Amino acid sequence: MSLHPLAGKPAPQSMLSNIPRIMTAYFTQSPDPGDPGQAVSFGTSGHRGTSLGRTFNEEHILAITQAVCEYRSSMNIKGPLFLGIDTHALSEAAMATAVEVLAANEVDVFLQENGGYTPTPVISHAILSHNRGRIADDPGRADGIVVTPSHNPPDNGGFKYNPPHGGPAGSGETKAIQDRANELLAGGSKDVRRIPLARALSASTTHFRDYIGPYVEDLQNVVDMQLIRGGGLSIGVDPMGGSGIGYWMPIAERYGLDLELVNTRVDPTFSFVPLDKDGKIRMDCSSPWAMSGLLHLKDKYDIAFGNDPDYDRHGIVTREGLMNPNHYLAVSVWYLFQNRPEWPKAAAVGKTLVTSAMVDRVAKSLGRALAEVPVGFKWFVDGLLAGGLRFWRRGERRRLFPAQERFGVDHGQGRHHHGPPGSGDHHPHRQGPGPHLPRSGVAVRPTSVRAPGGPGHA
Repeated sequence: MSLHPLAGKPAPQSMLSNIPRIMTAYFTQSPDPGDPGQAVSFGTSGHRGTSLGRTFNEEHILAITQAVCEYRSSMNIKGPLFLGIDTHALSEAAMATAVEVLAANEVDVFLQENGGYTPTPVISHAILSHNRGRIADDPGRADGIVVTPSHNPPDNGGFKYNPPHGGPAGSGETKAIQDRANELLAGGSKDVRRIPLARALSASTTHFRDYIGPYVEDLQNVVDMQLIRGGGLSIGVDPMGGSGIGYWMPIAERYGLDLELVNTRVDPTFSFVPLDKDGKIRMDCSSPWAMSGLLHLKDKYDIAFGNDPDYDRHGIVTREGLMNPNHYLAVSVWYLFQNRPEWPKAAAVGKTLVTSAMVDRVAKSLGRALAEVPVGFKWFVDGLLAGGLRFWRRGERRRLFPAQERFGVDHGQGRHHHGPPGSGDHHPHRQGPGPHLPRSGVAVRPTSVRAPGGPGHA
């Protein structure tokens, strides 16, 4: 693909998404049940699309949410459902639709108080914290929904389900939800239970909570925050208008970090994000073009970070430029397997088939087995839950994921398409022990809570 002449530059007004038109289409246009391209289609773990393309409209969300409610019932999941959204224009509307259905189905749903945004890893953290110590079939276990199309362009919407293990739903779960949702669409959504939004928000089953505080407080139990503070690093952060924008300063204040936000704007057009290589606005923190604004500031900070909208990955900028994720991850594998004595000797390094062979060589030098799987985080879930994997890396989305910890760190990204044609390009937690986990001496920076950092999805 040739480089777009405006790559790395601000988008002209003519290239910005028409938000009123996008929102109007969400509520007024309906998918054709007979057109497979307009059906509910889960990728790695969620459905994505555009309202103008009739692949992400209110009827899709009504059907998917009802299908999630029915799936929870079939699995005897009666605990809370933690719901979070990112900053895409369609996310707020889809959340409102989902709450109407969840309340009608008497699901205890928890939303961020004051209408705030919630990163994907924070929802995973909430699920894992609630489910800690619960047996596999405990009816009180929690699950979650994250409304996000990840780093996809501003006109995209996304909706994904996290089962009780906290990570992305597996193929069995997504197939059940997808198939039932399409049945509901084909039936004209007559079997969808729904109440008006005002009633849903005031229902006894709808709750508002602070997701930020517990997440920020728990970071010290998986990352040595004092080591970072003691290093005296000057840290720059470009939230890129994403859902973690409200987390960075509480982290800095709680742990005494020298951290500066270089951009505090939240704008559904993402007009402040430089155009990507192909001339699209794409909040891809592994792209030197989308990250060009932060790269211009590289000499101002010792280290800097950028995030995608749902904060399940980040890009790292040093004074040498945008760090190559392969280099960082290879060193991380090498370091962690030598400095986590509590990890089982048989624990393997997990990677997808398209991952750099550099990781293979490091695993071999450590005497560790290498587990290769297809692209998609769902292929790692079983190994992480069972404890057989301690580090994983997915495709060109680079991720560090110690299975013994409830926070992961995702470094950079590549692109994997999810959802029907035209829905944009996208990418994808696990249930674990309690919050008091062994600390690492490595200064791994949270990028959501997958950094600020946590387990992740797509």
